[in-house]
Amino acid sequence: MNFDLIRPVLSSQLPADPEWLHRRTIDILALLNRKNQNPVARWLQSQWQDSLCLHDEQLSSSLWGLNFPNPVGLAAGFDKDGAAAGIWGTLGFGFAELGTVTLHAQPGNPRPRLFRLWRDRAALNRMGFNNCGAAQMVLNIKGISPHLRQLVPIGINLGKSKVTPLEESARDYLESFRLLKALGDYFVVNVSSPNTPGLRSLQAPKQLEPILSTLQTENHTTLPILVKISPDLAWEDMAAVVKLAREYELAGIIATNTTIRRDGLQTQVLPKTGKPIAEEAGGISGAPLRSRATQAIRFIWEQTQGEIPIVGVGGIFTAEDAWEKITAGASLVQVYTGWVYEGPAMVKHILTGLLEKLDENGLTHISQAVGMGNRE
Repeated sequence: MNFDLIRPVLSSQLPADPEWLHRRTIDILALLNRKNQNPVARWLQSQWQDSLCLHDEQLSSSLWGLNFPNPVGLAAGFDKDGAAAGIWGTLGFGFAELGTVTLHAQPGNPRPRLFRLWRDRAALNRMGFNNCGAAQMVLNIKGISPHLRQLVPIGINLGKSKVTPLEESARDYLESFRLLKALGDYFVVNVSSPNTPGLRSLQAPKQLEPILSTLQTENHTTLPILVKISPDLAWEDMAAVVKLAREYELAGIIATNTTIRRDGLQTQVLPKTGKPIAEEAGGISGAPLRSRATQAIRFIWEQTQGEIPIVGVGGIFTAEDAWEKITAGASLVQVYTGWVYEGPAMVKHILTGLLEKLDENGLTHISQAVGMGNRE
């Protein structure tokens, strides 16, 4: 009902370029975000809320002093500039993560750079942190009406500018944080995208430590700061990141970003380029990431005995997928590729299924399911 304005980007088999479809959808949502006092826009948003939102106290939670109406959020990468930051709560999400944003505006990598792998229910992206820059994101978020701003918590995902040398990474993250810290409910240090040269090397303790130290020194108001990790880390390297997260009292860990692995894909040749998928740069998201992301969640939970909150992301299409990640140890989950494939009603379908899962397992609140699979 009333989904026609945003349906195009969620139709993966359309012949148009996926990035073009994505951009047009963001443009529409951004327009509604700016025109939120317009009667037609307000009516449309109220219709979306009635059709796509599910409110139930069993699914609400309080984390980092924030109230999440439900555990399903929008992952970073969809609303890179925060252009539609006030809309996501009307589409059923319990929170939304904006970005990745960098200190300096940048165009990203050459096109084409976003591809649908329909047979794998996946996406390949090598966007390269294309975004308007932190200063413009400030203006975008400030343009949200108070009514929309209060619907759900808003996270901001921070990346390193491509023009900034690796040795100056801490300063780059710090300047973005300074500009945006009054506008985000939580912040994420993204050192795990495969699409910025050298970025993943920042996950090494020697490189990551000064970034975390610099941000926490600046973090006088103790805003929640999380780190987002790669699914491709070896277990010992993931354990090292977990150790640093505990040492610097991070609020949580997001597991995981996209993968550079290509094994198991049905798509062998990328139709757009005619090249073997193994030769194409970029990160894979969607169904092929599901198992590894869940393994990473379970590993982090076991390493910390559940003491550090985990946001699970990777291959979530159904309530079963979300339940798998929650019972592995995720307090919250995020979707992106699954939402593109399944359509606007997906979040409500997942929430309805989670309520059924609670009933089946004799539980009264979603928090009781967090890590449950590791205690059996």
